[in-house]
Amino acid sequence: MRSLLLVLGLSVAFFAATPAHAQFANRSLGLSAGYMSFNNTATLNDTVFLGFDASLYIEGGFEAVSLTKIAFPEDPISGKRVVGLAPSLGIRYLFLEESIRPYLGADLSYLHVFKPQGDSSFFGVGPNAGIEFFVSDSISLGARAQFNVYLSLSEQVQTSLILSGGTAVYF
Repeated sequence: MRSLLLVLGLSVAFFAATPAHAQFANRSLGLSAGYMSFNNTATLNDTVFLGFDASLYIEGGFEAVSLTKIAFPEDPISGKRVVGLAPSLGIRYLFLEESIRPYLGADLSYLHVFKPQGDSSFFGVGPNAGIEFFVSDSISLGARAQFNVYLSLSEQVQTSLILSGGTAVYF
């Protein structure tokens, strides 16, 4: 009798079980490319950039994110290309957590520009919005828009509109 109950129990478990659904991993590394508009200020001209992205899922739809951009804007004073390095840390809220992930977030940013007449450093904050589409269980494509206000003690306030697209690998 005990064997019959065991066989019946296992049979019910096998037939009643639903198929497993894939869960997306909670860490990512990625590459992005985009455009930074500095609103035609006297300090920097618009430029394209390459970015290195990382994210870590926290809980409840929130992710900690990092994006480091390297850009080569033209310095209006010297007329030469300069190097700009812009790391940022932020948080974003995912409205959906499946294969399509729209989000809103906010970033704290730092912008360092290496110029011939002296380096410039800016600290910034700004909102961002974007969407990611998973093309497989571990690879996503995404688009992002961000607006930053950069402050500096030695130069005028900079504002920047950033548009980018990228890909990430989740693990």
